[in-house]
Amino acid sequence: MPAHPLVRSSAPPGRQSGRSSRRRSATAVALGLVALLATGACGAAQASGGTDPADGAALAADADLPTEVPEGTVLRIGDPTTQKAFELAGDDLDSDFSFEVEWANISGGPATTEAFRAGSLDVGAVAEIPPIHATWTGLDVQIYASIYRENWEDAPIYEFAGAPGVELDSLEDFRGHRIAFSPGQAQGAIVLKALQEAGLTQEDVELVELPSTGDVYSTALAAGEVDIAPLGGTQLYRYLGTYEADGATSVKHHLRDDASHLYGPTEVVEDPAKAAALREYVAAWAAAKVWIDEHPEEWKQGYYVEDQGLSEEDAQYLIDHAPVPDIPSDLTEGIERTQATIDLLATELDQEPFDAADLFDERFGPVAGEAATAARDGGSQ
Repeated sequence: MPAHPLVRSSAPPGRQSGRSSRRRSATAVALGLVALLATGACGAAQASGGTDPADGAALAADADLPTEVPEGTVLRIGDPTTQKAFELAGDDLDSDFSFEVEWANISGGPATTEAFRAGSLDVGAVAEIPPIHATWTGLDVQIYASIYRENWEDAPIYEFAGAPGVELDSLEDFRGHRIAFSPGQAQGAIVLKALQEAGLTQEDVELVELPSTGDVYSTALAAGEVDIAPLGGTQLYRYLGTYEADGATSVKHHLRDDASHLYGPTEVVEDPAKAAALREYVAAWAAAKVWIDEHPEEWKQGYYVEDQGLSEEDAQYLIDHAPVPDIPSDLTEGIERTQATIDLLATELDQEPFDAADLFDERFGPVAGEAATAARDGGSQ
């Protein structure tokens, strides 16, 4: 149970500049695995006791994923970043899916969760906390695929920024300060992880609940509404660039904050047709993440500058601090880290703990991991 009440106020990171010089192209050859997944073993599900997508029966959680997508299958996807990667990659990536895609311009935990609740979305791309928070709000959800950062310690998603004049050299310096906090999102989780790492409790600080959208955190720091806040990406870069001369600084936490997931309602993967489509999409998604990593200039211009409207300077900062994708076939370690997060949040936010393994559909792990490997291997040929 929280030891300190939240105070309510009214008031996105990466590889260092020593990026490897290899610039392999994740060509359509790399996506050969996608075709195999979709068409190479059409009878495998039936032969192994799985469900035929055409027979209308629910797919059991322990059944093999179907490999054949029935005609007329539609998958509603909220994953704008990957959608843009397919557009920019052209023939390098095979996005000619055997199902119809309805792309939704939805991103972030709250919007994705609400779309699931409204029944208007099948799969969304989020950070670590939304699937946990969704479970606590009564949604039955599953994580289909996970991506982490090989360079997580050098390129965290967030650092802790201090308001001008706040001395901030280590996590232990949090004691006695007001910290921006959003309990249902990744920024809130990293605050609680940092307190735990520093041997502090909520009694030792004042958590100020603020939405983590837009520039709310950096504005609150500059206005003196909070003393410390987790900032990442261009928010951190711009904030320090503006206020460092006034004494603002930041400190790295050296904790894992790098998990991102594709997830959606459990009923989606219980539909054999959608499960088969998801299998195909997960493979393409993994290859797209490799393509982004291996084409930094195309990504900088096509996504950061032209699509997101960032300046060349801001875009280059993100490229210089870009993540090296880690898409494992075996999700064991990721599940263990998620369990630690669940246990911490359950204690600090007065929620019921649950088994992290229940959140993950591990059948998709090899699909994503093997597709990522194929993309890298195929791109080097």
